[in-house]
Amino acid sequence: MQRGAEVIDEHGDTVPLPVVSSGGDPEEPDRHSGQPFAPILKKVALAVAVCLVAGAGYAGLEHIANAPAGTNTRGSHQPVSTPSTDQAQAGVQRAVAGEAVLQKMADAVTSDNRSEFLNSVDPQATAFQASARMIFGNLNTLPLSSFQLRYVSEDSSGLTPDRKLELGGAQAWLAQVEVSWQLSGFDVTPARETLPVTFVTRDGKTYAASFSERFAAGQRRPIWALGPLELAKGKRSLVIGLGSETDAKSYVSVADKAVESVSKVWGKKWRQKVIVYLPAKQAQMEGILGAQPNTYTQIAAVTMAELDQPVANAPVRIVANPKLFEELGKQGRRIVLTHETTHVASNATASPVPLWLAEGFADYIAFTAVPVQDDSAAKELFKAVRAGKVPTTLPTPEAFAASAADLPQAYESAWLACRLIAEREGQDKLVAFYRAVDRSGTATGLADAFKSVLGMTEAEFVAQWQKYLKRLAGA
Repeated sequence: MQRGAEVIDEHGDTVPLPVVSSGGDPEEPDRHSGQPFAPILKKVALAVAVCLVAGAGYAGLEHIANAPAGTNTRGSHQPVSTPSTDQAQAGVQRAVAGEAVLQKMADAVTSDNRSEFLNSVDPQATAFQASARMIFGNLNTLPLSSFQLRYVSEDSSGLTPDRKLELGGAQAWLAQVEVSWQLSGFDVTPARETLPVTFVTRDGKTYAASFSERFAAGQRRPIWALGPLELAKGKRSLVIGLGSETDAKSYVSVADKAVESVSKVWGKKWRQKVIVYLPAKQAQMEGILGAQPNTYTQIAAVTMAELDQPVANAPVRIVANPKLFEELGKQGRRIVLTHETTHVASNATASPVPLWLAEGFADYIAFTAVPVQDDSAAKELFKAVRAGKVPTTLPTPEAFAASAADLPQAYESAWLACRLIAEREGQDKLVAFYRAVDRSGTATGLADAFKSVLGMTEAEFVAQWQKYLKRLAGA
């Protein structure tokens, strides 16, 4: 029995970024799919499809760069030029030039000025010119309420001598650039990622020459830089597909129903909107997530915060695995999207709730929306219980690792733990329990919630849960 969804919680700086091997441009995403993850503090697969599938700022730098070199007033002394000061001044000048290019490109996007955007692209970067046309078209298609590009830092070793020679011009360099964008009607705060942008100066003018020169480990790619987009908007959802073959329109009604199902249990005090990404290739999914190749071959969908440091109200996306998502069928896709939408509503990417509660709660809502037989939904767990292997504790975080041998049992155990609370105490108590742990923010939050909401200790609950599993399994 294969489970298949995941929620990612990422924390950590993206700048400075480690050096990795160089690659090409966005039209060749497969060339960048082999980078390993950046540090991730919490990352866990969350089950859903059961038996359905076997910066640094640069304000003021222009003023510094344009300031006079010296003032020959009486008593003043000209500073002695050294290699270090010369290099620093050159770096400032490159930052100012790069920032000017980025501002021009961002202004062109917000004003829908295609020619101005393309005029910022290096005329000799033939491959990037094609990518830039695609990127501008994608950004023009998205319902953007804001779009910004901000120069963050220069990667002094980012370009090899051969690459600099290939680029030509008076100078060429690589910089990390923060890109932020906000989707109108869906995002409370902008999505943010860091892009490696190559600049080149020729004939006295600076241009952008690439948006994908050298991705670092774990560095994510914006969906709008990976290929032509197809958009479909529903009452409560926005589905963004990479290529017409993804058929974004066919997923809108399923996503809308998922929102309705979650609101029936969780309540309506959330945005009640979801954004679904539908990559056309596995490599595109890996690019969006900054993942190693084949990390998600057995995962149907992933919930991620499109922000380097996920917090409440961060823009959250559901990213589908193109192959598995299609194989799930209509019922399976509804279970997956309902599960993932639960993570969106409950802020799972930034919540302190333990993993068994996050995943079990999402499965509880998904299986409430689309009922399945216990023998199918808990097949592996029941087999273990009948063999005398009754869980002694609630599933640990390690139990949900993608490589865990007993991964299905962990998911099934978590689901039935949440269902037991709903059956014994009522669904509202289950929701109250989750909310109490979510807002606790302390190491004793779970224990406190067991006492204050359920009137028992965790040990007492585990004893009841073990009896429940035995009864359901007929052991």
